[in-house]
Amino acid sequence: MTEVISIKFKSDGASYYFSPDGKQYSVGKYAVVETAQGIECGLVCEANHSVDDEKIVQPLKKALRPANERDLKKLEENKEKAKEAFKVCEEKVLAHGLDMKLIEAQYSFDGSKIIFFFTSDGRVDFRELVKDLAASLHIRIELRQIGVRDEARMLGGLGICGQPFCCSRFLNGFQPVSIKMAKEQGLSLNPTKISGTCGRLMCCLKYEQDAYEYLLKKTPPVGATVKTEEGVGVVTDVNVITGNLIVKINEAEGLPFKTHRDKVTVLSRGKAKKPVEEPEITE
Repeated sequence: MTEVISIKFKSDGASYYFSPDGKQYSVGKYAVVETAQGIECGLVCEANHSVDDEKIVQPLKKALRPANERDLKKLEENKEKAKEAFKVCEEKVLAHGLDMKLIEAQYSFDGSKIIFFFTSDGRVDFRELVKDLAASLHIRIELRQIGVRDEARMLGGLGICGQPFCCSRFLNGFQPVSIKMAKEQGLSLNPTKISGTCGRLMCCLKYEQDAYEYLLKKTPPVGATVKTEEGVGVVTDVNVITGNLIVKINEAEGLPFKTHRDKVTVLSRGKAKKPVEEPEITE
């Protein structure tokens, strides 16, 4: 077990672990921390607590100190400066005729650089844009091309479930998602129903996939031959969640009847074709 605190750098963003380095931190307060991008200031969303070592991505960065009034003032100043820089960058993008959509501008806490995030359908030669921005803003410029999932995470919004996007609330990363998951969960394969606002398959398809894989192993598929109390029959319909089966008795004129997977013995799983593996989608 390792003692950590959890820090958010955006109110609707993911949280990250940092070592408290022997200091005590309170929820709702800000802390100055060391990150891979330099010194930053973020909100403490979980105070000192212990987590399993396997949940920590090494090396674990340190929290340097609780933020003081000067740090908080600087944080607000950076946000205002980022808004102005965003407008300047938009004007420069139009002036250079670049095919790119500007998403967000972020100042580093120490004010040494500004990062512009953008999306584009292809590669963008922004070397002249960087020179122009550096001359106008007098600061180190960094441009990062991101995918549509990252765009959704940064901008936020509401999903078809009515809840704020998972990626902008609590997901620390995007898990692989495939159309196979939708098939195994019995969902409609209509792209508009299984895709998020970003246009990619919904991240929540991953949440219940392990349970479905477990239940599918226990449940005879449609076309399987099973032995029941009524005799040997063929499965014509399946409810994976409840475990209920509709079985038609072989060589019988009676109607199919309902039973449960725990009450049958599988003689053959049928000749159902193995599902085609779909490529996993990640951003």
